[in-house]
Amino acid sequence: MRLAMIGLGRMGANIARRLMRGGHEVVAFNRDPAAVTQLAGEGAIGANSLEDVVAKLTAPRIFWVMLPAGAPTQDTVDKLMELSEPGDIIIDGGNSFYKDDIKCGAAARDKGLHYIDVGTSGGIWGLERGYCMMIGGDKEIVDLLDPIFDTLAPGYGSIVRTIGRDAPDSRAERGYIHAGPTGAGHFVKMVHNGIEYGLMQAYAEGFDILKGKSSERLEPDERFDINLTDVAEVWRRGSVISSWLLDLCAIGLARDPMLEQFTGQVSDSGEGRWTIDAAMEEAVPAYVLSAALFARYRSRVDHTFGDKLLSAMRFGFGGHVEMPQ
Repeated sequence: MRLAMIGLGRMGANIARRLMRGGHEVVAFNRDPAAVTQLAGEGAIGANSLEDVVAKLTAPRIFWVMLPAGAPTQDTVDKLMELSEPGDIIIDGGNSFYKDDIKCGAAARDKGLHYIDVGTSGGIWGLERGYCMMIGGDKEIVDLLDPIFDTLAPGYGSIVRTIGRDAPDSRAERGYIHAGPTGAGHFVKMVHNGIEYGLMQAYAEGFDILKGKSSERLEPDERFDINLTDVAEVWRRGSVISSWLLDLCAIGLARDPMLEQFTGQVSDSGEGRWTIDAAMEEAVPAYVLSAALFARYRSRVDHTFGDKLLSAMRFGFGGHVEMPQ
């Protein structure tokens, strides 16, 4: 299939590369021409404006927008709606707020367009590992786009099949799902990121406790100088708490045991806040997720070793660099 990739940042460029490896044609556009030139050198069709993107696609046009949530995405989607013709498809693969998707979906329908929201997880590793995708929108259009999603997804890989699972739809096992109508994809991804906050905070606090065992506040015979790098490594192998996030902890600690390259000022993307908002709307207790979000706020004024580990994990999976608050 031929589609446009609009936004060639850490994830957008690699999504485009994985699609091209899978035999799809990609029209690439980015505000920075250098990013377009780079991808064009790898086989993409470069475009110098959104108007040029439209001209280089054939109906029904497929636009994949991979930009930061908020104004950058909304402005681009609005412009594409102006330039598109009935039947064209706009995909938002970023981390937009699901209620904004519902509004965009309604606006698209009024113009005879199709709007699909794709919550995308995989970070900077997705080019090789594939991307986990949670998709919202009309079933007919999601099915039409299946060759794209199938190419981007990890596939069955080496993961053992779930005992007792007997489902006619194999997409979940291959790394992507049609979650429901417009907004459902980003809603599922939003909760995914809220859970991610909680998991990361649990690791951070655990390693803080391990590190604190060498504190002079303890009696000398109760102090342990524990090798945190080895702990992260051994927990990766056969432990019930092994995970990709723990893998990233192990990598970060192996490179820099004291995590001196990080300050411990941990940013949040907004999805943690939205998850807590949703929990409040639904009257669902979310103790761990709320505490993890508030811990990130606290990290901006009072840093711990665990906060540095959070930053190391964020850098590991998404290339996120600490931003001064």
